Amino acid sequence: MTGSVGTASREENASEQKTGAPFRFHRNGSRAAVYLALIATIFAAAATRAADVPEPESYRLEDYRAPTPATLRGAKVIGTQEAEKLWRSHTASFVDVLPRPPRPRNLPAGTLWRDKPRPDIPGSIWLPDTGYGELAPSMAGYFVRGLEKATHGDRARLVVLYCLADCWMSWNAARRAQEIGYSDVAWYREGTDGWLAAGLPLEEANPEPRPDE
Repeated sequence: MTGSVGTASREENASEQKTGAPFRFHRNGSRAAVYLALIATIFAAAATRAADVPEPESYRLEDYRAPTPATLRGAKVIGTQEAEKLWRSHTASFVDVLPRPPRPRNLPAGTLWRDKPRPDIPGSIWLPDTGYGELAPSMAGYFVRGLEKATHGDRARLVVLYCLADCWMSWNAARRAQEIGYSDVAWYREGTDGWLAAGLPLEEANPEPRPDE
């Protein structure tokens, strides 16, 4: 989840890549079979762990990359198959909350900051850092405005919150969306890990600018 820093001279030697179009990861033959079997095993194990994880009374405040509950009171919990149906039918707004560090301030002259690419579900809006258990007022407002943009101001529209598998950020964000007043909230537990494992298209995303950017 970190960016990287390099020099301008190295940048001049790097070739430019246009990554806005959807892409898939292709695997052939036995390697594909092994990969899919491994992913299936991982998600089966995650489902078993989820049964043992209780919902907290409030937001998760630490250890955000850890097994998550199988439920979220007041929200729908969906898997990849249902997420795909919603995405293909255009009947829901998809919101990614994966964190991303901002560009450091006061970098030395000639230093280039490279953000880590984020392959995302096409059509999503990315609101990084909005899944923490506590948000500063500026970030809370950023989340509210981002949801309004994603849903075109319709708080009755189905909104799907996600991140990665075993990521409490999306659980927190889905809970927060309900408290803001969204009446139809879905939590996609598997996030882009599940989406990728199903061979569904991803596209490189750019986040909505945060208040300090």
